[in-house]
Amino acid sequence: MGTLLRWLMWVGQGIGIGVANVIPGVSGGTMALIFGIYERLIALLSDLVRTGLLLLKLDVRGFWTQLRTLDLTFLFWLAVGVILAPLLGAAVIPEALETWPEESRSLFFGLILGTLPIPWLRIRNHGAKYVFVMLVAAAISFTLVGIPPLDPGQPGPLAIFFSAALAICAMILPGVSGAFILLVLGMYAPIFEAIDARDPMTIGVFILGAGIGLGSFAVFLKWLLERAHDVTMAALVGLMAGSLRSLWPWLAEDRSLLWPETADGTGWVILLGLGGLIISVGMTVLEIRRKS
Repeated sequence: MGTLLRWLMWVGQGIGIGVANVIPGVSGGTMALIFGIYERLIALLSDLVRTGLLLLKLDVRGFWTQLRTLDLTFLFWLAVGVILAPLLGAAVIPEALETWPEESRSLFFGLILGTLPIPWLRIRNHGAKYVFVMLVAAAISFTLVGIPPLDPGQPGPLAIFFSAALAICAMILPGVSGAFILLVLGMYAPIFEAIDARDPMTIGVFILGAGIGLGSFAVFLKWLLERAHDVTMAALVGLMAGSLRSLWPWLAEDRSLLWPETADGTGWVILLGLGGLIISVGMTVLEIRRKS
């Protein structure tokens, strides 16, 4: 593959990750898993954290030596795609979810459902143990995304710090978006109000929590993938599958699952879901053939 084509592919993957981050129930980790770059991205983030620690230890020579070994070109073009995503239409997704909630969720449900085999095929051993791990992770994710939002009142610095750390961890885990975690914790509105008000204290604590959370969790995930790759991948696929609950077209205010009350519009909802499923199954078949 030519250099330019490879860069364009990484930008496209970054755009997919950026779009996923604004869809409730879908995280950037989900798209990275579908694209087959999840392990590579986690390893790179982990190595970047370790390299940064050298600078904190004032080991400047070691820092530059280690930095030159990292695949920063891949990370740069991926980041370009993530930044471009809002400019290419990702910003309209929340509005679409607000205007056509059932239709939008149905489409995304189909798109994610059909791609589940892609990360599952990255597991070398598909024995009963791994199926069990996947089912347990799916049950945990299914329960988590059904939790109704909390109301913490006026959050303090400690609550903001840990909320940021949890949210950023969710962003690199398939299935649960960081925005959704903030919503569940009741921190979504306070954080964005602080950003609008340019509150330096709240924004600073949030960035600190997000940075520490991302760094420590990426190191932990890399350690898991190196020592228990198949078990970890099975759990990640389960998290991705269980989170489909948040994309079920008919949801109550408390996030409980419903059936359509009338037939009006139901046909379009089902049709969009099937359309998304057909597209994602086609993507999965192409990916399987490419690997074969």
